[in-house]
Amino acid sequence: MQSVAQQIAALKKEKNAVILAHNYTLPEVQDLADFVGDSLGLSREAAATDADIIVFCGVSFMGETAKILSPGKKVLLPEPEAKCAMAAMCSAEQIRQVKARYPDATVVGYVNTSAETKTEVDYCCTSANALNVVNAVPNDRIIFVPDYNLGKYVREKSGKDVILWSGFCPVHQGVTVRQMQELKNAHPDAEVVAHPECRLDVLNMADFVGSTEAILKHCAASDRNEFIVLTEMGMGHRLGKACPGKKFYFTQQSLCMTMKMISPESVLDCLVNETGEIVLDGDVQERAYVPVKRMTDILG
Repeated sequence: MQSVAQQIAALKKEKNAVILAHNYTLPEVQDLADFVGDSLGLSREAAATDADIIVFCGVSFMGETAKILSPGKKVLLPEPEAKCAMAAMCSAEQIRQVKARYPDATVVGYVNTSAETKTEVDYCCTSANALNVVNAVPNDRIIFVPDYNLGKYVREKSGKDVILWSGFCPVHQGVTVRQMQELKNAHPDAEVVAHPECRLDVLNMADFVGSTEAILKHCAASDRNEFIVLTEMGMGHRLGKACPGKKFYFTQQSLCMTMKMISPESVLDCLVNETGEIVLDGDVQERAYVPVKRMTDILG
């Protein structure tokens, strides 16, 4: 009898499918994927392929972003109920209310938002390019949604009048200076690398701040051999593969159970039955594409 991985490989070929896995998914899911990375990078990879089906191993907003960038492809989620807590903290209606209070402000929305929320955003951004996008916006007053921590980091670095939202990633919000210091005490030679969704007091004590992709590149290029990594611990699998011989330490609390919902078995079931399809209203898809396109135009 074929293994789950063998069955998935056969179905991918039969259905002309591509599998994307976010850095925070289980190691065995990452090992099944054609591409592993951050949410926007994966969506752009999928758009560049000639696949008919995209299986997105990640939370729902990631599948929606893939659909926005690949409207002609069928996008499937192995676990449709895997939803991002941060994305749920900012609705389109809430943005309309805030824009009414600050009519002169430009709305920059983290890609970690639903497709409907993106329809009320002027520009999208990722953790990797948030500062570049905000600096490129021809307005000094910015409403930044939904991540308070990333917005605060961008406000400090850009010097612009950034109006903050109260959303957050529960995993990164839970990382404390005390936890970091405990890891430093245990591993005094380790360099501290942090994701900008962490709180500002944590970021200010880190040696390097960057997105998951930036962290990966930094650790691979560094002559250091030990790293305290302040992001979701699923990143450890990819770091270990990319940086053999180096050691990575995570806080015990840095676990996103939503990302861990996805399993090889749910990927197989999704491919067999083509379940969990992302279906977006045509108007929502068109309007949500606008801020995403503005971001990619800035990045080139």
